[in-house]
Amino acid sequence: MSTPERLIESTRELLWERGYVGTSPKAIQQHAGAGQGSMYHHFAGKPDLALAAIRRTAEEMRATAEAVLGGSGSAYARVEAYLLRERDVLRGCPVGRLTMDPDVVASDELRAPVTATLDWLRDRLAGILQEGVDQGEFASALDPRETASAIVATVQGGYVLARSSATPTAFDAAVRGLLALLRGMTTGCGAPVDDPAATTSSN
Repeated sequence: MSTPERLIESTRELLWERGYVGTSPKAIQQHAGAGQGSMYHHFAGKPDLALAAIRRTAEEMRATAEAVLGGSGSAYARVEAYLLRERDVLRGCPVGRLTMDPDVVASDELRAPVTATLDWLRDRLAGILQEGVDQGEFASALDPRETASAIVATVQGGYVLARSSATPTAFDAAVRGLLALLRGMTTGCGAPVDDPAATTSSN
């Protein structure tokens, strides 16, 4: 891995663990095994490096979500696959956690990729749900955009509940409850009537 890549990956990890304030240039250099000269040769400073790291994290989140949402199957099945995919729940969402970092939220530049990624996820989910409505899989009463927002909120809130209780149980319960509500909005054309118990998280 090149020095710039090591610096970006180290910054991503430290931002996730410590937040922006706790991620000092010295900590990044030590974590990456790079000298001060190398860091400032490739990046203008900590804000520049943090932006590169946040953009990388956002890109990775999109790719991970799209790998599931872009799969085959009914609209319900694709949303279900997204909700049930394996996650390290107790670490939280690397993008979602940035919204709780006051220094990131206060910076238009640092906040932009976070906002864009969450907006993309809502739009992607809304598009899939709209497909389900158009194809008669979901009842016409289902509002795709509001339901997509509820899905994102459930996932992000589930992380908070899991971290506060130090167990993924709360996240799993939130996802199962949301899937039950979605099943209640299906017409029986393409979505299962009952889902087996599933584990949505990894420890």
